[in-house]
Amino acid sequence: MIPFSLYNLSSIRCLDVGLNRLYGSLPPELGLIFPNLGELYIGVNRFTGLIPVSLGNASKLFNLDLSSNYFTGSMPMNLGRLKGLVWLSAFENQLVNEKNEEFTCITSLTNCSGLQHLSLSKNQFSGILPNSIANLSTQLIGLWLNGNQFFGAIPRGLENLANLIELDLGQNLFTGTIPIHLIKLRRLQGLFMEENRLSGKIPISVGDLAQLSILSLSGNDLQGSIPLSLGNCRHLQYLYLDDNNLSGTIPNHVVDIPSLLEINISMNHLTGTLPLDIGQSQHLVWLNISNNRLSGEIPPSLSALIALQEFDLSHNKLTGHIPSNLVQLLSLQYLDLSFNNLEGEVPEHGIFQNPSAISILGNAKLCGGIPKLKLPKCPKQDFKKQEKPFSRRVIIIIVVAAILFLFILLCFLAIPSKKLRGKLATKSSMRKGYLQVTYGELFKATDGFSSANLIGEGSYSSVYRGIIDRMERIVAIKILNLLQRRASKSFIAECRALSSICHRNIVKVLTVCSSIDFSGNDFKALILEYMSNGSLDSWLHQNANEYHQLRFVSLIQRLNVAIDIACALDYLHHHCPTTILHCDLKPSNILLDDDMVAHVGDFGIARILSDDINDSRTQTNSLAIRGSIGYVAPEYGMGANPSTYGDVYSYGILLLEMLTGKRPYDDMFKNNLNLHQFAKMALPERVMEIIDHQLLSHENEVIRQSEIHNKLTSILHETLVLLVKIGVSCSNDSPRERMEMKDVVIELHKVRDFYLSAEK
Repeated sequence: MIPFSLYNLSSIRCLDVGLNRLYGSLPPELGLIFPNLGELYIGVNRFTGLIPVSLGNASKLFNLDLSSNYFTGSMPMNLGRLKGLVWLSAFENQLVNEKNEEFTCITSLTNCSGLQHLSLSKNQFSGILPNSIANLSTQLIGLWLNGNQFFGAIPRGLENLANLIELDLGQNLFTGTIPIHLIKLRRLQGLFMEENRLSGKIPISVGDLAQLSILSLSGNDLQGSIPLSLGNCRHLQYLYLDDNNLSGTIPNHVVDIPSLLEINISMNHLTGTLPLDIGQSQHLVWLNISNNRLSGEIPPSLSALIALQEFDLSHNKLTGHIPSNLVQLLSLQYLDLSFNNLEGEVPEHGIFQNPSAISILGNAKLCGGIPKLKLPKCPKQDFKKQEKPFSRRVIIIIVVAAILFLFILLCFLAIPSKKLRGKLATKSSMRKGYLQVTYGELFKATDGFSSANLIGEGSYSSVYRGIIDRMERIVAIKILNLLQRRASKSFIAECRALSSICHRNIVKVLTVCSSIDFSGNDFKALILEYMSNGSLDSWLHQNANEYHQLRFVSLIQRLNVAIDIACALDYLHHHCPTTILHCDLKPSNILLDDDMVAHVGDFGIARILSDDINDSRTQTNSLAIRGSIGYVAPEYGMGANPSTYGDVYSYGILLLEMLTGKRPYDDMFKNNLNLHQFAKMALPERVMEIIDHQLLSHENEVIRQSEIHNKLTSILHETLVLLVKIGVSCSNDSPRERMEMKDVVIELHKVRDFYLSAEK
């Protein structure tokens, strides 16, 4: 919370308490306490509740940073009074519309004639963008509305914001076509519209945006060809057109832009041959043209791409030999030529010396290469006499389809480093270039997978603590037990789910490893952020030997963790491009970092709901949901299809476990008694009887040391009653009677605000 001592400094002009992990709600009178305030920076904390309306009275305010907190409710409508407002950043909160269908806060900000920076990304705004957005300040240089739920057509009039340098409307639900009038934004350098539902063609007029540096249109339903006019954008550095329905050939005039650093045009329907001029982009670092219908040979001119680090041509119809001069690409770290129709000898030098850095699967006529590739030897006599080798026996493919999808997935797991984005959240469709790790490095990092470094085991995997030298950090290494029948599917599910997730309460994947071990066996691992405080389970259920200090017993700690988990599930259910179901929520899958912030992990049986709906095979077997006993929703046992309500049930049980200290499969639960009924029967008068005794002991000790015993006792009782009610509601037997996670988040914040009111 903001120290009360600051309130005496009424003449203060700049208040900067950002990056301090402060929590609590802001005082409603904040704008009145500091009438001379010009700059307020409270970003990257844990503030909750409403944004004070009184900020609209701080008439001298020109910089306002509210980003990366947990603010709820709507933006104060009177911020439009701040005539001198230049910078307003409220991204990554939980803000909503003033009314269900109207996004009127934009209209109020049209009065701020000097506004230059407006970031409202990664909130819960929805509805149709009003036409009044065209009346925002003409001084605006950055407008970020990404990561919300706006739908409908992109409004006309954005072209009035003539000084825009960056426009980000990505990760929403926009439909219709890309407005042709955006060509009037002649200063535009970054245009982001990825992961929407846009259709139609890419406007030919996009070539008039001469200053364009980043164009991200991936993950839409765009058709037609890549416009030749795009080649006029000679400052273009990042081009992302992947995962659309584009057709036609790859224009020479586009790929020869000398400033290009990254190109991703994968997962389209492009045909023809690779452009010969592609080698002119000598600064190119990342090139992904996989999953198209390209034919012809790989041009030798690719050897001119001296800065290239990652190159993916997999899943096309390419023929001919692998150019031997590709070994000259000394910067190349990853090369995927799999599933084409290539033939002849595989080079033995350069990147081809590292089998974990290349993939040549699905090319039955390849031969030679280093011994680890296990390819048949090439007939030397025939290679001396002619370019084409004799026919030979078909190579036996020993890798499952899971690896194929993984290599495609890796191209989406990182984002490019770029100056333009500044402090803003980065995109999953843009990458900084992840580190390629080998089996040998992981072996070394864990001291040969020593039991001393084993920090967890599951049905399909083991998790080790390790230090990867090149990363210079401690990591968690999750190794799949491929002898288990479903391990590969678990690996795919986790990769697919985590590749589209970016949330502070979800464990981050740093990179993956799909290789072979020293014995030639398949090897798969995920390299994750290391959580120094282990799992929630280890804190809730310490045995007598482990419990050497009062750890994790305060109510506010448990409440914060409960909110963290709820925010993660709310994001998965309501704010991802496609709904993701975790399907295995339990304390052992909740990890805690240095600051006791909770992160949801283990997406091994996660389901991406849109995929499940479109997959007729999964419809017939109801996905064969596998979860953990005690946490699985009862309807799954009756063959019901997966839904967000299943995760809500697991969350309800987990919340009750955090409050009572009882596992759902405790010995006391028999004869039709379960944790849900146990908690429900105690409401409301007997709630204190079922609460974890360690939690109560801690809270009662705090109350005894206070001078307001009765008030604190009453607030504690009411807080616990409210929390138990939420847990009971979420774990109701009937799915439709359970709360939704977005409502759970709101209610938990209300409970925390009520509990913290005791400190005032």
